Amino acid sequence: MKLSKVDLSSLLAIAHSDGCLQLVLDRGDEIELMAIPAPVQAYEGLQQLHELIAEPSTLPFAEEPIAMLPVSSSMAYAVGYDSHEQILQVEFQSGAVYQYSGVDEETWEDLHSADSIGQFFNQEIKGKYDCERIDY
Repeated sequence: MKLSKVDLSSLLAIAHSDGCLQLVLDRGDEIELMAIPAPVQAYEGLQQLHELIAEPSTLPFAEEPIAMLPVSSSMAYAVGYDSHEQILQVEFQSGAVYQYSGVDEETWEDLHSADSIGQFFNQEIKGKYDCERIDY
């Protein structure tokens, strides 16, 4: 399954009527009502998503996601670190996300403060730590 990032921050309200999903969107300077043909199940799914987001403890996974920091790099879009688990997470420009385990905090700090994230990554991390691709 391929997942895509979705930004729903401009979505204010939803409804379903006459075979269409009704969306109320905040366009900054105006409010827009949009109708998209969709089965009622699409509306029900969005309602369930809202309930899950409103109560994070009901999510089907226990782990908290690693907070990602955007970086200025031609290799990576963002990096994050879990100091408790010693996991480095890298989101590459391609959209692929990898977690590297056993990365100590000093290495994380050196990566995050490096003049070239890509060069540091290639010299100090790539091939030196166990890694796993993460699919969200």
